[in-house]
Amino acid sequence: MANTPVTPIRVPVRAPACDGLYMPGEWAEHEATWMIWPCKPSAWPFGLDKPRRAYAEVAKAISRFEPVRMMCRPELMDQAQSLCGDAVTLVPMDTRDSWSRDSAPTFVIDGKGGVAGVDWVFNDWGHIARYEGKYDEPMAQAVLEHLSMRRYAAPCIIEGGGIHSDGEGTLLTTEQVQLDPRRNAGFTKKDFEDVFAAYLGTEKVIWLGDGLEDDETNGHVDILACFVRPGVVMVHDCTDPDDANHKVSQDAIKRLEAATDARGRSFEIIRMPQPAPRYNGDWRMDLTYINFYIANGGIVMSSFDDPMDEVAYKLVCEAFPDHEVVQLSGLDIFPGGGGIHCITQQQPKGGPLPVF
Repeated sequence: MANTPVTPIRVPVRAPACDGLYMPGEWAEHEATWMIWPCKPSAWPFGLDKPRRAYAEVAKAISRFEPVRMMCRPELMDQAQSLCGDAVTLVPMDTRDSWSRDSAPTFVIDGKGGVAGVDWVFNDWGHIARYEGKYDEPMAQAVLEHLSMRRYAAPCIIEGGGIHSDGEGTLLTTEQVQLDPRRNAGFTKKDFEDVFAAYLGTEKVIWLGDGLEDDETNGHVDILACFVRPGVVMVHDCTDPDDANHKVSQDAIKRLEAATDARGRSFEIIRMPQPAPRYNGDWRMDLTYINFYIANGGIVMSSFDDPMDEVAYKLVCEAFPDHEVVQLSGLDIFPGGGGIHCITQQQPKGGPLPVF
């Protein structure tokens, strides 16, 4: 049963684009960042102590630039407070896992100061067997209720890590994640393009191919490529032809070189080197420098005790000259299946649009 595709059952009454809403770029001003305090032992085979400390360091780094709201199980509040300090606001919720990029809402704006949230169907990345038990499908609705913010219930399974917006009508995604039959069996690219247009205001989708080797999400784009600003994309660049990620990254680069965005611009491509492979048992961790978080005036990115750390840091500094770049170790986060971008979700600046 764990790998049986889930047929979406929610039928939308109304979609954000009908109300003039769209997904902004991550660099648009934020009201806050949402995170979830780690609470699932099976997601962290070597224990929760190190991941919790790493999450706390990420939260404290982001809090230098904008407010951080940490969803937390009530019985873990004291522990989270002791590690995060007063820089983080704890929000008691019945969480099951710790990946707010995928289970928190995708926020959309009207360009006039109003903000709402898209609640995608979430089925635990296609029921990956490693994540047994309950998962965080109710989190998006819980966050929007906490904010008294309008909620648009989407009709299909999509995760925030599987999409990246330039805020001007162009969306990055991958074929591997969206066409995964464990998520939305039978959906076509055209189906997804229609959904993205309706729920995110997208005018053009740039389809990349596969994600990195052993990526537990089966192809999230935020491990592979991201917008730096409209017309500029940073891409994971594996140059070793004997590495499985070489084919993946070079295919992504070729697709981007051949593409134009919703405004007709060709892409400037920044190639980000790959750190050396590391393994969690037999499983290769999907280490990447692409998975950074853009905060208000700051970037929080990973390091891996790797020779490429300094190169990656300089590339991000050059790409974001108006941001302060903070580099933190990702070696206690990636064993859980993702990085700094995966554990964060931005809430754009603005007031909540009224609930229907």
